[in-house]
Amino acid sequence: MKLSGKSLWVSVLGLVFGFILGLGGGAAAAEPIKIGYLATLTGEGATWGQHERDAAMMAVKEVNDKGGLLGRPVELICYDIKGKPEDAVNAIRKLIFDDKVVAIGGSNYSGIQLAVAPIADKEQVPVVSSSATNPAVTVDPNTGKVRPYMFRITYTDPYQGMIIADYLIKKCGAKKLAIIGDIGDAYSEGLTEFVKARAEELGTENKFWAYRGGDVDFRAQLTEAKAWGADAVALTMLYKEMGLVIKQAAELDWKPLFMGGDGYSPNIFEIAGDAMEGTFWVYAMSENDPQLAGLIGKYEKEYGTKPTEILNMTFGYDILQLICHAIVTAGKAEGPAIRDAIENTEDLQVTHFKWTVDKATHNPLNKPAAILQAKGGKVIYLETWTPQASF
Repeated sequence: MKLSGKSLWVSVLGLVFGFILGLGGGAAAAEPIKIGYLATLTGEGATWGQHERDAAMMAVKEVNDKGGLLGRPVELICYDIKGKPEDAVNAIRKLIFDDKVVAIGGSNYSGIQLAVAPIADKEQVPVVSSSATNPAVTVDPNTGKVRPYMFRITYTDPYQGMIIADYLIKKCGAKKLAIIGDIGDAYSEGLTEFVKARAEELGTENKFWAYRGGDVDFRAQLTEAKAWGADAVALTMLYKEMGLVIKQAAELDWKPLFMGGDGYSPNIFEIAGDAMEGTFWVYAMSENDPQLAGLIGKYEKEYGTKPTEILNMTFGYDILQLICHAIVTAGKAEGPAIRDAIENTEDLQVTHFKWTVDKATHNPLNKPAAILQAKGGKVIYLETWTPQASF
């Protein structure tokens, strides 16, 4: 096509202007480094996934405000996995093959992480999960070998289960421990196994009552556990079922010692109400930890509302800190190099602890855990526990 004099002049100006932008654009003009995130944004568990995504976006914004990584901007790509392994498998394939991400954060479900692990390992893209506590997420139970591209920020079910049993038996004096859990969920099955193992190690009578995902009536299990004489109940499930169990126990005029794991959410009060009073919880951190005040303030300023899922907010933010640190340490945005940098991380100060990766398990070493109790319509911090030699 032949250009008129005026069109030719405009075209030349455009080229010159583009050239100038290219020279002065720095990181903004470079190809972005893409990081993926797997989060449940709709359905059950959406409150956790939304907080993780929002905090991860905050971390990326801060990195880009400082010039990006390796002279390039960072782009976060997050897909809604709806809390389902099949959606997570589709999402991770899209992230790796279509979006070309170099690392992935999330998710917070053990079953989902187990579903995506073979893909991450095969395609050599590191994945750092948040609240996925099943040991098999990072160590293949069939081989005993670490999954090379799978990592986590939280502690594992063995540690969490040990604490639940320890606290109810050794601290609270429980003599007969009932365990209620979901037999179709990897998180619940793993936690149940280790609560039971620790109770038996301590010589305490224990008995398991099962349910299946989707159940909303637990009165039969509770009636049997009460008749058996249980004075404590370990809740190896997620918060909606926990709330229903606690509420229905109160309706049956039964008030044993209840203790749950990190499936807890502040939203449980909306379900259980006053029946929550006196219940205990194991959590990966205390929401009252002064180290979290700065991040909570940033979140409120960025989104105009106070975060309710402090743990997930912190995990989402800190996972991105680890990934970005690994990219800088590796000196290149490539999966294998980032994986090596993550595995060799030592004493990286993130928001709530110093992160050292155990090379044999890809778990964080000496991850502190908080004991919480519901009092006066809120959960308060009681004390901090650290890993013990039993597990």
